[in-house]
Amino acid sequence: MALFLKRRSKMYLLDENARDCIRKAGRLSGEARELGRSLVSEGVKLRDVAEEMEMHILEHGGKLAFPVNLSLNDMAAHFTPNSNDESVFRSGDLVKLDVGAQVDGYLGDTATTVEVGTRNWQPLIQAAERALQLALEMAQDGVSMGTIGGVVERSIKSTGFRPVTNLSGHEMKRYNLHAGLSVPNYDDGALTKAKGNMLLAIEPFATNGQGQVTNGKSGNIYRVLRDRQLKDQEADRLFQLIKQEFTTLPFCERWCDRLHPDSAPLLRNLHRHGVISTYPVLIECKQGMVSQAEHTILVGNGGGEITTA
Repeated sequence: MALFLKRRSKMYLLDENARDCIRKAGRLSGEARELGRSLVSEGVKLRDVAEEMEMHILEHGGKLAFPVNLSLNDMAAHFTPNSNDESVFRSGDLVKLDVGAQVDGYLGDTATTVEVGTRNWQPLIQAAERALQLALEMAQDGVSMGTIGGVVERSIKSTGFRPVTNLSGHEMKRYNLHAGLSVPNYDDGALTKAKGNMLLAIEPFATNGQGQVTNGKSGNIYRVLRDRQLKDQEADRLFQLIKQEFTTLPFCERWCDRLHPDSAPLLRNLHRHGVISTYPVLIECKQGMVSQAEHTILVGNGGGEITTA
């Protein structure tokens, strides 16, 4: 799930139990990604694909790190269907499937791009995939984030497309999807280096547009912003359930329907009170088509372990 912010990070230690949780979260994320790939087809509802992917994780012993993102065409990220969304995939759609699992708070995050019924955008899909593979090979202890970003940038530009430069990958920690440093998709000069035991989500975005995204309308995805009691008892009741169920991780309107029968207006109320924020859909500035590829890698000495392959 894409990130704007760029922060510094310190090395932290992982015991074997944590590593096992990271591996399981990565495996479940990868399985859900491939399930989604198999389900995307002309006429299929977006909501059905998102819910099938999420249910796979839940039924196999994991929890959800964030709502499945199904971003179409010039959308780069942050759209998930709500409960009454009847939208279907159409021939020619370029679909980014971005999914994450968590096991005891340890995270996996992965994405792929699928073209519905046509093959017009295969070079664009391959541009993101090739850049990802090269970046993963570079993600070793002691390599700077700017160096990794430069690999992504040169790879995508060599295919005639542009990297999306105001989106980046991100470090992840327990219950923290966007933690610590960011992994740019161009050489931004960042000297911060990957270190052993860092868990990184590397996610190149390629486009035939300008190479920048801007905020669109809400994509039905939220996160808790601050904690305070509300005078509206029903809104406060939902807020307490949200904090208990989703902790610090992103959540969506569909999930809240299972917590409260009238969640949509209550979520708007919570947003007005400033206790939750919404993730806007990220749209390519010149309405260019966008592809995405993403894996999670656990950095080690002399290499790394791709957990979502």
